[in-house]
Amino acid sequence: MHDIVKYFPNLTDNQIEQFQKLEGLYKDWNAKINVISRKDIDELYTKHVLHSLGIAKIMEFKPGTKILDVGTGGGFPGIPLAILYPEVDFYLIDVIAKKIRVVNEVAKGLGLQNVKAEQMRAENVKEEFDFIVSRAVTNMPDFYSWVKDKIAKKQNHELKNGILYLKGGDLTEELKDFPKATEYNLSDFFQDEFFETKKVVHLPLKYKV
Repeated sequence: MHDIVKYFPNLTDNQIEQFQKLEGLYKDWNAKINVISRKDIDELYTKHVLHSLGIAKIMEFKPGTKILDVGTGGGFPGIPLAILYPEVDFYLIDVIAKKIRVVNEVAKGLGLQNVKAEQMRAENVKEEFDFIVSRAVTNMPDFYSWVKDKIAKKQNHELKNGILYLKGGDLTEELKDFPKATEYNLSDFFQDEFFETKKVVHLPLKYKV
């Protein structure tokens, strides 16, 4: 929790309280429905919360932005980003119903009004979004095929509408068919060694008529 405040010094008292509540909520729900490995639950703030917030170091979402979080699992990166951006709408989806139950209960426990979570496959989502976020649910070619037609036409940010993807390691092979993709090293923003190989990939997507 110390690192959250360190790297995001402009949090409101309410946001700090919400971030503090995350540990208790996840430990409680994880004991009932395992969404985070036991090894990782003790490093929740580094490996899950701060990692999710890496997207915010690349992109500051404007009020009214619509975000789709695909394969959210226990709510990452969507829940931490929803705390950070209370005026942004987040739609969190996963194919596993019990994970969505945890997401809904955590969102409720935090009093988040800007989160909707449903059991849903990405291919079946009918809405359009400014950005689609995810945390390494699959390789980029497959992910692209799921979401390529779900991008809103109107651009409101410096970075073009598209995918913001949290991934680690050497992505040369995975991104070879995506020349417009940009990799951002999270080690440029966060000091913990966990982030040495972690990246945010931005892939702009064109609006499909």
